[in-house]
Amino acid sequence: MKTTQTPAPLPAESGAPVTKTDAPPVPPPKEKKEGTVLNAFSHGILVIWAIMVVMPLLWAVMTSFKDDRSIFSSPWSLPDALHFDNWSRAWTEANMSDYFLNTVLVVGGSLIGTLVLGSMAAYVLARFDFPGNRFIYFLFIGGMSFPIMLALVPLFYVVNNMGLLNTIHGLILVYIAYSLPFTVFFLTAFFRTLPTSVAEAAFVDGASHSRTFFQIMLPMAKPGLVSVGIFNFLGQWNQYMLPTVLNTDPDKRVLTQGLVQLAVSQGYKGDWSGLFAGLVMAMLPVLAAYIVFQRQVVQGLTAGALK
Repeated sequence: MKTTQTPAPLPAESGAPVTKTDAPPVPPPKEKKEGTVLNAFSHGILVIWAIMVVMPLLWAVMTSFKDDRSIFSSPWSLPDALHFDNWSRAWTEANMSDYFLNTVLVVGGSLIGTLVLGSMAAYVLARFDFPGNRFIYFLFIGGMSFPIMLALVPLFYVVNNMGLLNTIHGLILVYIAYSLPFTVFFLTAFFRTLPTSVAEAAFVDGASHSRTFFQIMLPMAKPGLVSVGIFNFLGQWNQYMLPTVLNTDPDKRVLTQGLVQLAVSQGYKGDWSGLFAGLVMAMLPVLAAYIVFQRQVVQGLTAGALK
């Protein structure tokens, strides 16, 4: 009796070559659905976070061009007309121009001083071994963990005894001291990632330590300087506690003090459109600085990882 079944192929003998027809078929790789789900979930969280951050900013900008009646009657609608008089009124009548100028002077001076002093200290701590190197480095790190709230009262008396109370340069010095620990900590790690062969070649050619630092090492550390400069700019521009305690002169108030004063005065007057215009004025420089230097910030933060 004949059957339709064919005999199973015999296994290849040991030592005999195995052809493609003899080898078992390789199953296709399975798709990793877990990674796809995780990517979709992470992207969804990022989209939600972006909406939560961007929407209040756009709403504040939109409200700054409305009149007071439209702010309360239709808060989520677009302005019927662009009321640029809100901005002019906040700039002149609310003294936002004076507050803006004082803030530019204080933050500009403190930012330059912080970067110069912090980069010099970080370069020495990162490149030279001397007794007390690690102790000084940990002192700077300890300054990062010290809460500024505990130093307000003694800081007030120190600044007052030095005759620097209610002065622009006194506030600049305090801002520099406040920002130095983080700057030294950040730049010390960055200078350690730079190649030492360039500095050694400069020393062989007869360059001094100061010339090597300012003409060779400092330009190489530009991504790190930009990154830490942006962080210090954000912190100093939005600083409120220190100028409130150390700067009580109405003519020398900075922008954060001016916004609080504007919120109090315009709140009683009902000029909410001028208040939102002043808020956007204080917000725009920070956004512009981050948008312009965002690539340098990323390069500075990832330089150590890419080493």
